Amino acid sequence: MEDDFATLFEASLKARRFRQGDTIDGTVVGIGADVVFVDVGGKGEATIDLAEMKDEDGTVEVAVGDRIQAVVVSTEGGIVLSRRLARHAATSRQLEDAYHSRLPVQGKVEKEVKGGYEVRVGHARGFCPFSQMDIVRGEPPMYVGHVYEFRITEFKEGGRNLVLSRRALLEEAQKADAAKVRASIVPGTVVSGRVASVREFGAFVDLGGGVQGLLHISEMGWSRVTDPSHLVKPGQEITVKVLAVDEQKQKISLGLKQLAEDPWAHVAGTYAVGQVRKGRVTRLADFGAFVELEPGIEGLAHASTFPPTGRREAWAADVPVGTIAAFEIVAIDPEKKRLGLTLVPEGSSRARALDGDDHDAQSQAPAGGLGSLADKLRGALGSRED
Repeated sequence: MEDDFATLFEASLKARRFRQGDTIDGTVVGIGADVVFVDVGGKGEATIDLAEMKDEDGTVEVAVGDRIQAVVVSTEGGIVLSRRLARHAATSRQLEDAYHSRLPVQGKVEKEVKGGYEVRVGHARGFCPFSQMDIVRGEPPMYVGHVYEFRITEFKEGGRNLVLSRRALLEEAQKADAAKVRASIVPGTVVSGRVASVREFGAFVDLGGGVQGLLHISEMGWSRVTDPSHLVKPGQEITVKVLAVDEQKQKISLGLKQLAEDPWAHVAGTYAVGQVRKGRVTRLADFGAFVELEPGIEGLAHASTFPPTGRREAWAADVPVGTIAAFEIVAIDPEKKRLGLTLVPEGSSRARALDGDDHDAQSQAPAGGLGSLADKLRGALGSRED
């Protein structure tokens, strides 16, 4: 019994040893409606405002059993802790403790000065260089007059002169968010993000926490995309699918077209050899012309099927990019997503028949001749260059 009393007495002494401004470690033992209860050793139990334990979305960031570090802000009527120092309550001793423990402090940006900003933290004057105010430097007026959290990077003259950094805290928060974001990004998931920048080869999408993925131009749409800026703009909110994650290179590949049905899924039931369809020439190559029959469905009219002029420049001149004309389907390979086409002479009966029903026109190939032409196109498709 005497041993028990001695233990309790020793614990009570330990509980009273904490002083305002002390930095202490503790274990979360309970989470209430307004406060978090922290075991600080012995019989001592402290509280900390629940609001300090929430992120920007209001989610509590700690759980029972977590170890935390905080500063004693009051010992009257119980030990009260804080993980940040309010600017109006920051004494020189508290600022020094915050400096050594890397605890965030609150400060008000008073004005712009040479090289940075003057910040008031309690009764102390602090200086925050321009480069340390934000991750991306903004114009001074957007910061002056606002209260932010800072880290004390230099403590001078007993706290009368401080050097501060807001950027350090922002980068730490971004790094923590990045770890959470990366853990949630796996191939096959659909995520939301914001377009960070647009390049000629695609767009970079910010997925949160500074984590970016590349939406390549080839993954933007089933139809051929020539200019990414026609589809997405910087700052635009966008939903994409994660195609691949390279942990070693820290690269994330994204897709947009995968969120829409692949038009080739219906080719076998919609198109048939012998049909005549209108198409638009999208690009030219030495071996033929690529023709779009509908968004996402593109076929090849091989050079060998054009009049034998002997020079590419000659046959290509008849079908420049943008030409809309009638084309006959002479070969279909749904698995490889390839269609073989041949140009139907303008003014022919088959072309005129197509003009009479643009929605779903088709005409049967004339007897004889198509077989050899189709065989030629199938052979050409087998060796087609992309």
